[in-house]
Amino acid sequence: MKQPDLPRKRPWPDYRAVWRWHFYAGLLSIPILLVLSISGTIYLFKPQIEMWEEAQYDVFESGEQPLAMSQQIEATLAALPSARFHSFELPTSSVAASRIIVTQNGERIRCYVHQATGRNHAQKVEADRFIAVVRRLHGELFLGNRGSYLVELTACWTLVLIFTGLYLWWPRKWAGLGGVLIPRLRSGKKIFWRDIHSVSGIWISGFAIVLILSGLPWSTFWGNYFRNVRHWTGTAVARQDWEISRPRKETETNPTKPLDLAAADRVVKATVPLNLPAPVVITPPQGSANEWKVQSMTQNRPYRADLTVDGESGEITSRKDFGDRHPIDQVVGVGIALHEGQLFGWPNQLLGVVTTAGLILLSFSGIILWWRRRDRGVLGAPAVGAAPRLSLGLIAIVLGLAVYLPLFGASLLAVWLAERFVLRRSPGIRGWLGLRAPTSPEVAAV
Repeated sequence: MKQPDLPRKRPWPDYRAVWRWHFYAGLLSIPILLVLSISGTIYLFKPQIEMWEEAQYDVFESGEQPLAMSQQIEATLAALPSARFHSFELPTSSVAASRIIVTQNGERIRCYVHQATGRNHAQKVEADRFIAVVRRLHGELFLGNRGSYLVELTACWTLVLIFTGLYLWWPRKWAGLGGVLIPRLRSGKKIFWRDIHSVSGIWISGFAIVLILSGLPWSTFWGNYFRNVRHWTGTAVARQDWEISRPRKETETNPTKPLDLAAADRVVKATVPLNLPAPVVITPPQGSANEWKVQSMTQNRPYRADLTVDGESGEITSRKDFGDRHPIDQVVGVGIALHEGQLFGWPNQLLGVVTTAGLILLSFSGIILWWRRRDRGVLGAPAVGAAPRLSLGLIAIVLGLAVYLPLFGASLLAVWLAERFVLRRSPGIRGWLGLRAPTSPEVAAV
């Protein structure tokens, strides 16, 4: 007697479940992802933007002998009696204005000073400079730490969006490159938008993942989490080469002894022959110390250098190049330079533009696909399938992501609790979201 066929175990996660995750990841990430992609594209061209913005201050006549840096600083402070000297940048040429930074009313102010006359031609609040505004938008959405949390959450859910998108893209049956690596542009609107979405996603997904991961060290939550992990593992350093968050107001420090501005001239004399990559920022000593700090702040971080110079003798007392840093800091530094588009010149910028443009295209094509497919009166999420079976592999992946990205883990738990104990209990919301009734036996619906 023929035995009846046993029901086959449905693989988990199945296509519909992953599609549902992909949908909700897009719902959570696309609005902010568009803002980050646009602002990130602008920030890729920071050197060119700043050069264009400050070009008018770099064409002064150089016929006269330039004043000593100490005299330029004194002239700047005389023009701003309530200001305090903070730092200065080495001029990049004989016709370029000196950039002298002072603090006034808790804000940093950049002064453009004629080298020969000491005249302050212009001054700008550092936080109000165009590229600084773009950076605050990109890093914290003008919302401080709360905005940084939103940016980090968007980054986490964008990773989910990419990974689930790759799963959905993976061809089950190869029938040529059309729809897999090449979009089919003449097969009707439905296939056109589906291919535009999936094929563009596969081409940019790799660098998009790199962009997201390399940006995490700047975020408030993950950055502090990373720093704590380094303390626990004994890999922490005294000062990181990147900022996690910055105070809105400068903290005024009262030096224990008067600052000898003539020391600035000795520091300049010791620094200029080194030909450090610009901008080179020189900061006076704090408290009773006598060592001035010299930093090459080039965005191509593998070329950065940190020095200390004795203000009395003009001798270099220490130097730390990129190769002297901890390997973790070197990896993060390379990632940040790549993220900012400065690691290997204009091709890096071009790669960044292609990636951000691809993310914008993915976002808009995803919105179009959702709008065309959804039924009226509902959100349009893929319906929940039959009850899945638990998968240790899936649990391991989720737990691994939650450990590496704690904010993602917390948000995932919050979404699951809200869906299971709140959203399902309202018939109207449940129907709109396409969820099952709370008595349904399935383990998870999202």
